[in-house]
Amino acid sequence: MMKFPKIDFPLLKSKLQVKSPWDRIIIMLLSLLITIPVFIILHQNLIDLKWAFNLDRVFIFIIVFAAIFFSLMLLRTIIILCIALYLLVLFYGTVIGNYGFNEISEDYNSMIYTMSDNPFPQDIIAAKLLPFPNKSKIINAIEYQNPKVRNFAIMATTKHFKNVKGYSDYRTIVQCFAVFKEINSRWNYVNDPKEGDYIATASESLEYFSGDCDDHSILMAAAVRSIGGTPRLIHTKGHIYPEILIGSLIDLEKVNYLIKNVLFVKESYGKRIHYHIDDRGQVWMNLDYTATYPGGPFLYEEILGALTLN
Repeated sequence: MMKFPKIDFPLLKSKLQVKSPWDRIIIMLLSLLITIPVFIILHQNLIDLKWAFNLDRVFIFIIVFAAIFFSLMLLRTIIILCIALYLLVLFYGTVIGNYGFNEISEDYNSMIYTMSDNPFPQDIIAAKLLPFPNKSKIINAIEYQNPKVRNFAIMATTKHFKNVKGYSDYRTIVQCFAVFKEINSRWNYVNDPKEGDYIATASESLEYFSGDCDDHSILMAAAVRSIGGTPRLIHTKGHIYPEILIGSLIDLEKVNYLIKNVLFVKESYGKRIHYHIDDRGQVWMNLDYTATYPGGPFLYEEILGALTLN
């Protein structure tokens, strides 16, 4: 009987071998990162069946995770190569000081937090705005170039949030939030004289941190503008309050995360972030004296007028 030599096929054997367990771990982690935002979208848009212990949501999460996991497993070789390349790019960005691991982590956290936190927007219809009351007096009272106002704002930035790191693109907003914290923690509401409106200048309000809503708004706007922020005043029925320009909706994700997880954790816990979107799509956040954190609830929601300080 003829015997044939034994032939070894190492390449074929390697193809048939079970993939490394690290493959499954990597795919599992990637599936989890993808599942979380997908689940949040489904959770917010599907009807709540009100099952005990939220079991309906548990089943949805498991189903979504399983579907993504098995889909990725079918393409794991290509995906793992892409992940390896992606990690190299992030490592290079971290080393040279550009977009790296820290930045991608912040972006992901901001996105997830904004999706789950559901900030509360209000649109401003410019066509409905009326002339701003006492406009010229208020503009003159916003003494953002007054040394006393500037020095106060600088003091606030050294007192609050000075050691917050990793958000260099939002340094000005963080510093303006420090001004908000200092003013609102000291503000004492005092009515105007019965004879009519008393418009206090920003430097005057610094003496006792007292006055009504327009005095508070003037001081807040002046201090915010003195350190590079862009404020505006909103007029509603019987009330005026300040807002600060945040930027785009992408900027809102970062700022929302900062407020809820870094700067005003206790004050904003379990609460919504309130803001307005103007006709150019820019986000403005509430800084009213009635709020304990930036983006607190609006005292009056119907807007009658807006005064932007460029």
